[in-house]
Amino acid sequence: MAMLPSERTNFSAIVDRPPLKFPNKAKVIIWSIVNLEVWDIARPMARQVIPAPTGLPLLPDVPNWAWHEYGMRVGFWRFKALYDSLNITPTLALNARVCLDYPRVAEACLKSNWEFMGHSYEQMPIHKVEHQEEMIAKSMSTIEAFTGKRPVGWLGPGLTQTYETPDLLAAAGVKYIGDYPYDDEPTVIKTTNGPLVTLPYTVENNDIPMMIVQHHEAAYWTQKCIDTFDQYYLEAEERPKILSIAIHPYISGQPFRIAYLKKVYEHINKHADVVHMTGEQIYDWYSQTSM
Repeated sequence: MAMLPSERTNFSAIVDRPPLKFPNKAKVIIWSIVNLEVWDIARPMARQVIPAPTGLPLLPDVPNWAWHEYGMRVGFWRFKALYDSLNITPTLALNARVCLDYPRVAEACLKSNWEFMGHSYEQMPIHKVEHQEEMIAKSMSTIEAFTGKRPVGWLGPGLTQTYETPDLLAAAGVKYIGDYPYDDEPTVIKTTNGPLVTLPYTVENNDIPMMIVQHHEAAYWTQKCIDTFDQYYLEAEERPKILSIAIHPYISGQPFRIAYLKKVYEHINKHADVVHMTGEQIYDWYSQTSM
């Protein structure tokens, strides 16, 4: 019988643990995550920026499909230019179908040594996947065939998972996930196939809930990320923290938002003792020092 999330890990108050010691005595680790997805035109779109005129979902939903497509054609390349200029290597939360449907984009990430993290095969809730084990295997093998390396990380689309998902991921070789956004530090959860590390993943600083769900302006999102970093940096005098920044090219890659993403990194990079790491790098450090 599958375990409940509360059964996979014991409750732990952060103040009851010894502080972690980050690489190079860093105060804050920044984990940047770029989400690249495939939206199948035959299904309802994963997100909508333009409601249907009748108020009912329409198929095919060309306007919202095209909104996402803009991110792959244009918005992604703004991300690429920004991260190249900042010498930051992000983690790629990747629907495996991106390797097949958008090879030009996937190749650009591969050439720049971005980390490829599993993000389902295509963008749909895990709960709607008929054969989850097969989907996970297909996702992992597709990315491995494209990159020559099996992913070690996983992020569910919309952070969705069933009670069985952690067990299936561990069986497929996944070492860390971002689907438990309940802490500022990595934790270890139990699975039927060994331990699985959770990394701190942003919910409220993610550009989807901020700008698409809650309809905040990009400047508000920027200030929220900066405020989060400033608080973490202050707390890091006693215990260092991990800050994740999760973005989507069809949202933050828009011409009227890209400057606000840049401002977040400009603020962060003014501070000493801050390091940028991929999810795999964070996992490697944590597994070698704290497990």
